[in-house]
Amino acid sequence: MIAVVTGTAVIGGELFLEGCNTPGSELINGFSEKDIALLDEVAETILPKTNTPGAKDAAVGVFITVMVNDCYTQQDQQVFREGMVLLNDACQNKFNTDFMKATKEERHALLLSLDNEAKAYQKKVAVFNNEQNEKEQEEFERGNLAFKKSFMSSHYYTMMKQLTLLGFFTSEKGATEALRYVPVPGRYDACIPYHKGDRAWA
Repeated sequence: MIAVVTGTAVIGGELFLEGCNTPGSELINGFSEKDIALLDEVAETILPKTNTPGAKDAAVGVFITVMVNDCYTQQDQQVFREGMVLLNDACQNKFNTDFMKATKEERHALLLSLDNEAKAYQKKVAVFNNEQNEKEQEEFERGNLAFKKSFMSSHYYTMMKQLTLLGFFTSEKGATEALRYVPVPGRYDACIPYHKGDRAWA
């Protein structure tokens, strides 16, 4: 679901499935309280509180820091951390204020523009990475086993959006209050009536 929404596979997903144990991740220090506060506000702008909990209610900011430190490669960690600075710079350029001081409307407009920027960038990433995969296959067929393909990292906002969605919908708040939660599934229903506005199942 997250891959569909953000237009790319979940970044760090392979390490997440392996238990999030990236060698050398301890070389990058933990996030500051200001960093976590910024991530909370970014996440809350993506998933604001309405009649259901918002991202801050699920402590998504803390979740994001754990995932970045434990599940991202060092290259992606650097892109993410630099992205936090770039996001704030973009807010300064667009509204002449820091993200933390921006209004809800300004934050929403900023993230909408970053989302469009990220989607365009992810298309370039996909093309580049596909070309590298094809080149690797060609070199392998030629017997060149020493070839090492390059990768383009994803856009920092794509990372933030993915981790916000993952953190919220796997949290207790998100799974039980934003989604319809059934702890012990009952019988299999092949066809269930859907009404506009119905929540998805956890």
